[in-house]
Formats: sequence, C-alpha cells, structure tokens
Amino acid sequence: MKKGLTIIIILFTILPGFVILAQEKSPYEVKRLSFNLPGFSDISPVIVQDGIMFCSDRRLSGVTDRTSFDNRRLYSIYIAEQKDTSDWRKPSPVKSDRTSQFNTGPLCISPDGETVYFTSEIETGVPSRSRKFRNHSGIFTAQLAGLQLNSIKPFKFNSQEFDIGQPSMSPDGRFLYFASDMPGGQGGSDIYFCESVNGEWSAPVNLGPKVNSPGADNYPCIHSSGKLYFTSNRPGGMGGLDVYYSDNIDGVWETPVRLPEPINSNSDDFAFVALPDLQKGYFSSNRRRNDDIYELTTTIIRKTSCNPLELNNYCYEFVEENAVKYDSIPFSFEWRFGDGRKAIGRIVEHCYDGPGKYLVQLDVTNLVTKEVKLNEKSEMLLIEDVEQPYITCPDNADAGSMIRFSADSTNLPGWDISQY
Repeated sequence: MKKGLTIIIILFTILPGFVILAQEKSPYEVKRLSFNLPGFSDISPVIVQDGIMFCSDRRLSGVTDRTSFDNRRLYSIYIAEQKDTSDWRKPSPVKSDRTSQFNTGPLCISPDGETVYFTSEIETGVPSRSRKFRNHSGIFTAQLAGLQLNSIKPFKFNSQEFDIGQPSMSPDGRFLYFASDMPGGQGGSDIYFCESVNGEWSAPVNLGPKVNSPGADNYPCIHSSGKLYFTSNRPGGMGGLDVYYSDNIDGVWETPVRLPEPINSNSDDFAFVALPDLQKGYFSSNRRRNDDIYELTTTIIRKTSCNPLELNNYCYEFVEENAVKYDSIPFSFEWRFGDGRKAIGRIVEHCYDGPGKYLVQLDVTNLVTKEVKLNEKSEMLLIEDVEQPYITCPDNADAGSMIRFSADSTNLPGWDISQY
C-alpha cells in the first residue's frame, strides 16, 4: 500500500508575525529573580554562559554605600550563575581600577567572550572630583579575566560634549549599537551603530526617525535574529519606559513594535535581552518600586525558518503483492476500505474524505470454485493531517479586490490561532 499522489509543495510560507497561543493561558510569564536586593538597583542583564552579568548599585561589602563625587550610588558589574531552573547563586562582583570611584556598566561582551564593552565616566582626573563638574559617559573596552577587568581603553568616539553608552554588539562582532545624545539626533537620546571595518570602528550612524523618536531611546540590544530591541518613552507607550523592537528588512528598519504585557507595564521597563530562540529573556523594571531584573519565559512557538506547506493527501494505492501465487487460477480481489466503499482489482486506488482510522480488508474469490477467502489481508490504516500551520488564499484575484486568507486548515493539536 502506498500513497497514490505526489505531495504538492505550496510556495506560500507562513506570514511574519504568525503567533500561536495556548488556549486560555497567557503566552508570557515573568518572575522577579531571587538575587535582586531590596533597596538597591539591579539593571541591564547580559546573557552569558551559565548565567547573566548585570549592573547594580548594591554594596560591594560592609554597610557603606559607594558613592560618586556628587553623592550618587555607583554601579558595578556583577555576574550571577544559575543554580537550577528556579534559583540563582549569590552574585559576584567583577572589579576593575574604576570600581571604587566610577560607574561600570551597562555592558556587552564580544562574541569570543574575552572583551567587555562597558559604560563609564570619561573624565577620571581632578575635574571629576568636583560636584560642579558635568562628567559625561563613554564606552570603554577591557579584557575579562575571571572576575577582573584589565587593560581598559576608551572608545574612539567618546566626547566630553555628550554621552555615549549602553553598548550592544551583533553576534558576528561586526556592529556595535549604543545610545547617545550627540548632536544631530532625533531627540533626547538616540540609537546609533558603528561598523567594524579592517579592525576599526566607522563613524557613528543614527538609525533615523523610523526607530528613534523625539523622546529618549536607549538600551539597544541587537538579537541574533536581527531584531533590535530597545527602550523608549515615546508617546503611545504603557507608561514610563517601554520595550520596543524593530526588524531590519533589506537594510531598512521597520516601524518599532511595543512588546505586550506583562513585559511592559505602567512602570519603567527597559534593557531587554533574549536567548536566540526567544523562549527566554531578561529585562529590568521598577514595577516593585526598585529597579529589579525579571526573567521572561514564553510558550509561543517560534520558527526561524518555515518549511513549504504540505498538501494533506488522503489518496492511496492498494496492491495485492502476493497475487503471483494466483496466476494459474482466475481470482477476484475485492477491497473494503473501512469507509463503506469498495473496489475490485489486484491494484486499486482510493481517496478518503479526511483523516481517521480505517480498517482495510481484502477478500479473494476463486472464480472457478467460487470459494471466498474473507480477510485474506487486513490492515489498520491511520491517516493524519500534516502537523503544521496552513494558510490558504485564492489562486487568482482581480486588481483592487479584497484577498481573503484563511488558517482554518491549520493542524497544531492543543493550540488555537490567536493572530497571524
């Protein structure tokens, strides 16, 4: 027995943004991580092997806060390893010669895991010790050796005229994204990028008005999928800072999309990062008054590539393979297909109406003696629809007419389509 029709390949792939949601259950779940400290600010997670690195203004030791010359608590870099799926080990500080007097972070790490790009004050000399001095932030690089940052060097575009910070590097190391309020932007702060050309960073390029707004656009995170996640206080948000993303299609950034609840809230939600499969991520939020780091998990099915749709095939060819033993005597072969229909012949074809279980039976009749052998062959045939999203549309359409798409033929057991 074999299928009698060739599978037809439909050259219509799943629409971008096809979202499948579990029935009566939110596709997103967020939880506050256990290592957050009450009364302190924990922000800007970066995913590393076995855990995350982040920034915190918690005390390194003892009971005394580390403060800047203008009496603000200083941020340092920490690393927290995940103990198991639900708990974390106590974070360990990553120290440098800047730790005691200046901020370190937010940060990102090069693809090889050896170089840290982090935000810190540009001026470290005598002027920086004056409360009246306006110190600006810049990006610095350092070699990561265990829990120590060594060989700190400034980014070539740092300036005492504006702020640069919150770096994020593309997975191939080619592009460095960051936020800055340098002149020529769209608003308070914008997202920029530099490209690595022959080992040198090109001049900063503003992502333009499609991504940046007249407000504050910060905390870029370039994902391995090419999506750019960032934070903005632009109009139309849920309140305070919200997390958005934009796709780059053929070199053009698309209109940013705000992430839904419970990622965004009426509080400040910012500094979003995610694993390559987007099934888990982390972000910062002050929804419980302090800035804390939250973990996001999702049940949304995501596909980075889509296979061509397969046409469900219910047609089969049935063959009596032992018919050679009947060659010297005339026999009749009657097939019963389990759906109330029959056919006669050594080789027959039959199309079922749809999926199901069908008991296929073969009766053989000796045309000389009229002897009938019932159920000479018997087999349970299970026909199932291909498990896949399935979107249909008309083959032809007139100009200016409405084209109707349908996903009614989708077969994803246990799921309902919410939107696509």
